[in-house]
Amino acid sequence: MQKKTSFLDKAAAFIVDFRLIIFILFAGAVVFCAMSVSKVQVSNDLTAFLPAETETRRGLTIMEEEFVVYASEDVMVANVTYDEALRLADMLSEIDGVTGVTFDDTAAHYAHASALFTVGYDGQTDDPVVTAAQARVREALAGYDVYIYALTLSNYAETLAEEMVGVMLIAAAVVLVALLLTSRSYFELLIFAVVFIVAALLNLGTNYWLGTISAITSTIAVIMQLALAIDYAIIFCHRYHDEAEALGPGRPAVVASLSKAIVEIASSSLTTIAGLLALTLMQFRLGYDLGVVLAKSIVCSMLTVFLLMPGLIMLFPRALAKTRHRSLIPSIRPWGRFLGKSFNIFVWIFLLILPGAFWCAQHANFIFADSLIDELTYSETRATMHKINDTFDYSTYAAILVPVGDYDSEKAILQELADVEGVKDVIGLANIDIDGEHVLTDSFTPRMFAELAGVDIETAQLLYQLYGYEHDEYQSIFGDVTSYSVPLVDMFLFLFEKMDEGLITLDGETAEMITPLRDTLRRGVEQLRGENWDRLVLTVTVPPQGAESEAFIEQLRAIAERYYGEGSVLVIGDVTSSRDLGSSYNGDMLRINLLTILFVFIILMFTIRSFVGSVILVFVIQGSIWINFSFIYLLGMNVPFMVNLMVTAIQMGATIDYAIVLMNRYLNYRRDGLEPKQAMIEAVNNSFATLLTSGSIMTVAGFLLAMRISDVYVGHIGLAVGRGALTSIIIVLTVLPQLICLLDKAIMKTSFTISLKGDDPA
Repeated sequence: MQKKTSFLDKAAAFIVDFRLIIFILFAGAVVFCAMSVSKVQVSNDLTAFLPAETETRRGLTIMEEEFVVYASEDVMVANVTYDEALRLADMLSEIDGVTGVTFDDTAAHYAHASALFTVGYDGQTDDPVVTAAQARVREALAGYDVYIYALTLSNYAETLAEEMVGVMLIAAAVVLVALLLTSRSYFELLIFAVVFIVAALLNLGTNYWLGTISAITSTIAVIMQLALAIDYAIIFCHRYHDEAEALGPGRPAVVASLSKAIVEIASSSLTTIAGLLALTLMQFRLGYDLGVVLAKSIVCSMLTVFLLMPGLIMLFPRALAKTRHRSLIPSIRPWGRFLGKSFNIFVWIFLLILPGAFWCAQHANFIFADSLIDELTYSETRATMHKINDTFDYSTYAAILVPVGDYDSEKAILQELADVEGVKDVIGLANIDIDGEHVLTDSFTPRMFAELAGVDIETAQLLYQLYGYEHDEYQSIFGDVTSYSVPLVDMFLFLFEKMDEGLITLDGETAEMITPLRDTLRRGVEQLRGENWDRLVLTVTVPPQGAESEAFIEQLRAIAERYYGEGSVLVIGDVTSSRDLGSSYNGDMLRINLLTILFVFIILMFTIRSFVGSVILVFVIQGSIWINFSFIYLLGMNVPFMVNLMVTAIQMGATIDYAIVLMNRYLNYRRDGLEPKQAMIEAVNNSFATLLTSGSIMTVAGFLLAMRISDVYVGHIGLAVGRGALTSIIIVLTVLPQLICLLDKAIMKTSFTISLKGDDPA
């Protein structure tokens, strides 16, 4: 009786028979994605991924829309006298493109024989004018002991790109060794390389559809795709070799192996995708960003293996056959026999250390302020930041946004803020001094303006009348113009406007005197006054996170709300972003952990088809996660907060595959009639190659990111991923085999059957 052809058999035959069309489609997709990679926008600003309703995100959005932020940088010159520092400040201020240099004899600018200049530039970051001016500043200070702190997206992205080249070269060598150990044919390594490069290009290019992605996601996407999905190609290729031995190389073997591999690979990928998709439910949208890109990388890898790889095998069946070699993986049955005779020692050790690991993991020091995170790899930018902060009192910036136009309230707020402990400097339009008695927002009558600007009284009165007419304030026309007053900043801007229109003409001496004020006033207004909001900028010395900083924020808010009303002002800065990141983290932490476990458990129920078996696997991998994070506490490390959320989801979703492989092998042997210990020995031996390949690649990939990438976020994510993968491998090869033997009866009694094709996702 002829065997009935299944849907998967028909689908596999279709893919193989129409491989030429598939090649053409993939070629077009690869070209499109290769052209799209350079168009992907990358952001290194974590606050851009805060929920839209947080105060920091709302404030930053307003500032992006209403204010211009001119470039500036801190320049520290060590080993100079104060007189020499004064000379340098004057010299820097004369450089073309430099709009000002802040320097004085206070401890904030001169301490320990070092001078700290705040250099302002005439343009925004990465403007050609600014780039040229920065180069001239560096040239002027050549020969001095100089430290310059100015982080821009361009140099950040360039540094990461350069570092990732080295990471990928080392990773490629490690992957090559791992694949050589587990491969059955030397030629299949070339096919693996083609499949992975195509899958990586598809994922990177389609990031263009997402608009902007984080620099963290952009940096780790390729190497994490390699770590998470390279075993899909290995599974299919090994299936092909098995079928080729029975059916001979060529179409029948490819169709049969693809039909079986589709279910195996899809099953293997489900827990990984589930863990990554759990990240997309985070309030902090970096989780969504990373989850979508990495989940997409899994899908791209699966589609490439399912659709492209069969055609590649069909092109080179003889090369695969001629370059076959024996397995280089040794038998580890002696290890399995030791596990069976060692009185479950690893289970008891695991149970003893688990409570302590849980406690340490809960007390790990997760950080929300960039400056407090420990570096794993040297970064010149962060070394400069620490050098400046160690020499001078730590300071950061904050801003208060208040409704536009009420200059009297602004002036009062600025005066109060100047006396607040922790405020080193504060600036707004309402406290920019004009003549020692007045500020820029004070209201001036025509006579006062004429005296200050050096214009005749008739011209000043005409100017005020024009102003009143255009602003629907008719006192200047129908009333007494001499008593009509206008804020000085508005009148100067109006004067420059009318000069440009040719309605007001000043004599040469007067015009020459006030013209330099034009650019200064323009820059000040662009930075401090928007369409709906005014901005007050503070330099503060409070810590970037903690109870002290939160109390400081509330003190600032209370002062501003006393004049504008509750809820009518916004406070933004490092201190508020740390608070909002912390609030987002606390809201996400429990939810994402529970959802990850729930999603993975449901998939396990359909994958290994045993309730107790599913509980054991989740328990074992969750235990490995706690052990992983306990190192953070035990080593006293300051680690970025997102490491907890992201690595938990990745480790649970991805490394549980190692446990699934061993558990499925064990259940298959038990259903074939082997006794528990013998089934465990065979399961450990036969799953070792898969665990070695997948686990070693993920471990090495993570550690490479930690050792070779200077970005603290990428480095700590990599370290935790690598350490987590290694921890999971060790526990799966020690604790899990003994635990499943110990609970064999419960596992088998709670097993059930579902009619699915393919039982072994290994």
